[in-house]
Amino acid sequence: FFPMTLPRATLVSLDDTPWYHCVTRCVRRAFLCGADRFTGKDFDHRRGWIAERIKQLSSLFAIDVAAYAVMSNHYHVVVRLDRERALGWSVEEVLERWTALFTGPLLVARYLSAARTEMTDAELRRVEELAEGYRARLHDLSWFMRTLNEHIARLANAEDGVKGRFWEGRFKSQALLDEKALLAAMAYVDLNPVRAGLAETPEASDYTSIQERLGQVPASTALESQPESAAAEAEGVIEAATLDSEVLQPEPEVQGLAQVLRMPFDATARTAWAIPFAFTDYLELVDWTGRALRCDKRGHIAAQQPKILHRLGIDGERFIAYAARLLKEFGTAVGAPEALASLCARRQTRYLRGMRAARWLFATPDPA
Repeated sequence: FFPMTLPRATLVSLDDTPWYHCVTRCVRRAFLCGADRFTGKDFDHRRGWIAERIKQLSSLFAIDVAAYAVMSNHYHVVVRLDRERALGWSVEEVLERWTALFTGPLLVARYLSAARTEMTDAELRRVEELAEGYRARLHDLSWFMRTLNEHIARLANAEDGVKGRFWEGRFKSQALLDEKALLAAMAYVDLNPVRAGLAETPEASDYTSIQERLGQVPASTALESQPESAAAEAEGVIEAATLDSEVLQPEPEVQGLAQVLRMPFDATARTAWAIPFAFTDYLELVDWTGRALRCDKRGHIAAQQPKILHRLGIDGERFIAYAARLLKEFGTAVGAPEALASLCARRQTRYLRGMRAARWLFATPDPA
């Protein structure tokens, strides 16, 4: 999809941007979350697993989801990492969030119970040390993605009665350096099903954030809605699962977590953790672009391009031309030419893939 030649710590830096686009593919690009054209089996319910778990993790991590799309063999997510929020949590809140996903050591369990009053000063200090480690993980993109992928892989393998790799490898990430990059990435993600010919409209695009925001979410596909044998088998696998020596909570404990897609839109851009656009403007852009992507749709594309493109200085025709391949034209970061040049200097690299695309797409359009 795009090269990953730098260490993750360099690719994900809050000093550069809190916004990131991530994608994860199934192994061998098999249709392990959709209809298998060879066997005739339909695993579409797994797309619901992924969508639900993305929102569950967002309710626990200091990571907000701006957009997501779950396809048959891969999924996309656009997120914002909120370190300041995580730093504001108390030790107890950090531990409660972490132990909603992982069992945690006995010391943590005692701290969260009435036995805390009997703990020694040394034990309390050790718990505080553990909490600081968990706090860092709760706004870490790698932990968010690995927790999500590990869980889904084990559920799917349990349902299939097999072992082995479910995902192709580590997730791929792109830094979104400015508002133009964020807008382009969100529209690219939300229009995935339309672009793939799986849906005619955004509201009909199952397992996407745009569909959810429009109130057209499909019926729940939680684990308990699956056959009892599959649920029981999955529960047994998840109960003993570990991630970097952290033991995952059994599935029934996790299934009741709240599902949150809480990022609001704020056209004033005064709320740091909100999406810096008006929702109506964004919806207009998605619908306008979707009509261009689906030439078989009824109606015509309006000659007047959405005002959000005018505000950000993006040429509408160029935006549509890149709508189907936008993120593939960039490497580890997306942004205007000056933003990419600045990132090059900070990373001490001579080149970033996508500079030519940035100059063409994000150049200020000629005045009418």
